[in-house]
Amino acid sequence: MKKILSFIALSLISTSAFSYGVGQITHPLKRNGHMVSAEFTGIMTNGSGIGMQGRYTRKLNEKLRVEGGAGLGSGDRTFRLFSGASYELYPDFANQPKVDLKAGFEIGSEFGNTVTTLSVTPIASKGLNLWGLEGYPFVALPIGIGLNSDTKTYETIYSLTAGWTGKIPVKQMEKFTASVEMNLGLKDTYTGMFLGLAYPLK
Repeated sequence: MKKILSFIALSLISTSAFSYGVGQITHPLKRNGHMVSAEFTGIMTNGSGIGMQGRYTRKLNEKLRVEGGAGLGSGDRTFRLFSGASYELYPDFANQPKVDLKAGFEIGSEFGNTVTTLSVTPIASKGLNLWGLEGYPFVALPIGIGLNSDTKTYETIYSLTAGWTGKIPVKQMEKFTASVEMNLGLKDTYTGMFLGLAYPLK
């Protein structure tokens, strides 16, 4: 157990939950820029419940972002720690969407069991200007393996996620970035909705 906790701590410092919010990764950050976000999580199927989580994101260079966080929830998913890193494969340019590949590690309590999830998520997004406001619609396909340490079993899991990130059109909140996304469970996962509010630290 000490080794697992040490690994998690290192991951949070050096480097997403399996589809527990992928939207903020689509919003631009300056090099060495970082932000904190608070996110509402609402699971509608397969152990439904609501919760909150906090996330820290940092852009290390033009291509690489790292993040980590923790969440609490009601229902059958009560607690999780997560970390991840994303790499930009293609930039948002002309008619070409931005494409990122995100690797994630999560450990959490699900249905009374401890489940560790390793995931890979391709994400496509495109910056748009609507009514003078810039926004970033995105679509993602989280794919992972869930390892249940209590039952000594594993399962492959995947889902489809789509959403939007953008600035809030209120002068007093112009520094904040909001995100909304829906996750559609395709195999051994859940359908849920996620709402986030992020604040840049630099």
